[in-house]
Amino acid sequence: MKFDYKLAFSRNIGWVTKEEQELLRNKRVAIAGMGGAGGEYLITMCRLGIGKFNISDFDEFEVGNFNRQAGAFLHTVDKEKVKSMEEQALSINSELDINVFSKGVNDDNLAAFLKDADLYLDGLDIYAPEIRSKIFAYCAAHNIPAITAAPIGMGTAVLTFMPGKMTFEQFFGMQGKSKLEQTINLIAGVTTTPHLSYVADPDAVDFENRKTPSTIMGIKLCAGVVGSIALKILLKRGKIITAPRGLHFDAYTNTFKKTWMPWGYKNPIRKLILSIVKKKLMKK
Repeated sequence: MKFDYKLAFSRNIGWVTKEEQELLRNKRVAIAGMGGAGGEYLITMCRLGIGKFNISDFDEFEVGNFNRQAGAFLHTVDKEKVKSMEEQALSINSELDINVFSKGVNDDNLAAFLKDADLYLDGLDIYAPEIRSKIFAYCAAHNIPAITAAPIGMGTAVLTFMPGKMTFEQFFGMQGKSKLEQTINLIAGVTTTPHLSYVADPDAVDFENRKTPSTIMGIKLCAGVVGSIALKILLKRGKIITAPRGLHFDAYTNTFKKTWMPWGYKNPIRKLILSIVKKKLMKK
């Protein structure tokens, strides 16, 4: 069957105009990480009709990914995540212009990964604070909008960084910190704490071995919210809530909060939160 772009995405029309759909067709989105959130971002952006991508990941799928990752199937176990997700994307839109970075993002290919990107979506593992900081710093220096969302419990916490606004570093304060401190800064920075009320097995939270629980609901909510913000950024319409303000929705507790952390990591309340979280993690 011959692919027909206009027919494939015709049901988007109404929420976007035909002219806007053509704009989306020519936009390039960079996504680092093809696991949980990142893989779902790629599928969401493909179905939105985005026509160009830069995607990266150095990992392979395993059975432990089955509960949440878009590309995790029996037939993809031990296969490269980035290659498997590329195949899925092309099965939605065979005309895609897609650049694959199978060694992940590093100092050597950072500029190439973000070349010509109209938007960056952060799908990196929570335990990759160093390269995450470098990507966001590059985005800030080159006026590339960037979005990060955490799938927390059965909800999502989202932050958007726009050119000329507060930067990732100004919000999180990663420079000069150890990996553990950077990870704690990230966790405490993106979230309020409604999910703590329904943690069923605290022993499943194992930061030492880099294992934390996650649900498909959290992943799907990340993709839905990030996809909506991405549409507004790429089409330049609709209000964008930018850092130091953010959004946190939890479907289990039926709560929605607009977060606000003025002065970012320098905020005294933020420093208190970081201190409490650090003590709890170190104790565990």
